[in-house]
Amino acid sequence: MLSFFKVYRKFAIVFGIISIIIISLIYRTLNVYQPLPVYQPAMVSTDLVDSTLQYKKKYHKIADFSLANQNGDTITKEDYDGKIYVADFFFTTCQTICPIMTDHMVTIQNEIMDDDEVMLLSHSVTPEIDSVAQLKRYAIEKGVIDSKWNLVTGEKKQIYDLARKSYLAVKDIGDGGPFDMIHTENFMLIDKKRQIRGFYDGTDAEDMEKLLDDIAHLKKEE
Repeated sequence: MLSFFKVYRKFAIVFGIISIIIISLIYRTLNVYQPLPVYQPAMVSTDLVDSTLQYKKKYHKIADFSLANQNGDTITKEDYDGKIYVADFFFTTCQTICPIMTDHMVTIQNEIMDDDEVMLLSHSVTPEIDSVAQLKRYAIEKGVIDSKWNLVTGEKKQIYDLARKSYLAVKDIGDGGPFDMIHTENFMLIDKKRQIRGFYDGTDAEDMEKLLDDIAHLKKEE
């Protein structure tokens, strides 16, 4: 009887080890990385989508743009061709969410410093205040690295159209007129095809960790 239990114990140990191996293999198979979604207007809350785009289900991309950066250089989509980038909307005189967002952008900048595939793009929503000179002062103060991060200003309607119709970043409606004002904490992850691959709360440190993880995953995809 005792010998039977000894044999049984050996069998139980071997069976347990085999079970662990099988479960591990199954877990790895089921836990295969899923590509990041390609966001279309129809997939996003209608609060964030212009009424002209709410039913668009495919082919959404960031529109062409031409804006001036902190050095007075003209920045267009060509400067981001073949790049993954993180975009946001801010203004230099903001005293509420923007300082937190900028600090988080600085953290991201430091993480991607040696990565030639990834850049940052911050759009001023008060271009009448944020001149090239003002953006330059702000860039120096915050430690912006010109080769990694463009702070851009330009024609207000173009910037507001980008926020509402390209990046799907803003809840409030408006026409980009003199009294129109947008304020959003959203960061958007854009892939090399100018498609939106993620939305993140730029004031949330945990979301920034997720953003960095998603950048790494997106690089593997592409």
